[in-house]
Amino acid sequence: MRGYLGVDVGSVSTKLVVIDDQFNILADLYTGTAGRPIKTVQQCLKTISSDLGDSVDICGVGVTGSGREVASVVVGADIVKNEVTTHAIAASHMIPDVNTIIEIGGQDSKIIILRDGIVVDFAMNTVCAAGTGSFLDHQAERLGIPIEDFGALALRGQNPVRIAGRCSVFAESDMIHKQQLGYSTENIIAGLCEALVRNYLNNVGKGKEINPVIVFQGGVAANTGIKTAFEKALGYDIVVPKHFRIMGAIGVAILARHSTLKLGKTRFKGFDASDFEYQARSFVCRGCSNLCEIIQIYQDGTLVARWGGRCGKWDTI
Repeated sequence: MRGYLGVDVGSVSTKLVVIDDQFNILADLYTGTAGRPIKTVQQCLKTISSDLGDSVDICGVGVTGSGREVASVVVGADIVKNEVTTHAIAASHMIPDVNTIIEIGGQDSKIIILRDGIVVDFAMNTVCAAGTGSFLDHQAERLGIPIEDFGALALRGQNPVRIAGRCSVFAESDMIHKQQLGYSTENIIAGLCEALVRNYLNNVGKGKEINPVIVFQGGVAANTGIKTAFEKALGYDIVVPKHFRIMGAIGVAILARHSTLKLGKTRFKGFDASDFEYQARSFVCRGCSNLCEIIQIYQDGTLVARWGGRCGKWDTI
């Protein structure tokens, strides 16, 4: 069976998926990046290889996410794409009439506006953690609540507390203040969900024409409290796709299939790539006043990729 591998390496989580020519998912994996993208991708390759066995021949590989450059070297990618493109491709494939994509991950969030299947506008927030999954994880830990229970507790809050959600520091201090005033945990969590949604709409979604069908994806889409808060704020039903956690990987796997069908070959290094030894080094180019940091990746002691300069002088990836 022909298979196509999609790899999405984010700052918090790494996702892998293998699809066939009919876009069925043959295997998928979701795990933490843990600050070690190379080792994580290698371990994921071992796991996926074990799951697939010998029945699937990988005919194309695509990578996306904030760690896509490094991941492309490790796996031997045929195509490298940004997260906006891959999330839009996956959503359009699963929900053809999608007009708006809300994507919230561990460290960033984005909005993608589509019309007739084409991306016409988008925005990203990578500056503040107040509207991301890591902030919710931190607050759940501080409250002593499993993050899996966060959404259900939020739905039980009948009178959500107004919490300042523009900044993660202010939001946390405001939550502590509300706790000291005696508000229930359920109402505080419900208020936090609404604060996150206000933050998103006032920053990432500011000035955007948010029309249904609206698709909510990324790890935070598992939180029913956030989904409900979005529906309350926007006045529309929100669609959470079945594979909301791995949409970026699915999108780039679809793109890898299209790319390699045209080329007729793949650069995939094989699942043995999990056994290679990789090292990352860098130096500062002093060829001009930009002083770019040039990243170098070595495979078993041999330089295999280099990038980071504005002018492309050093790029070999």
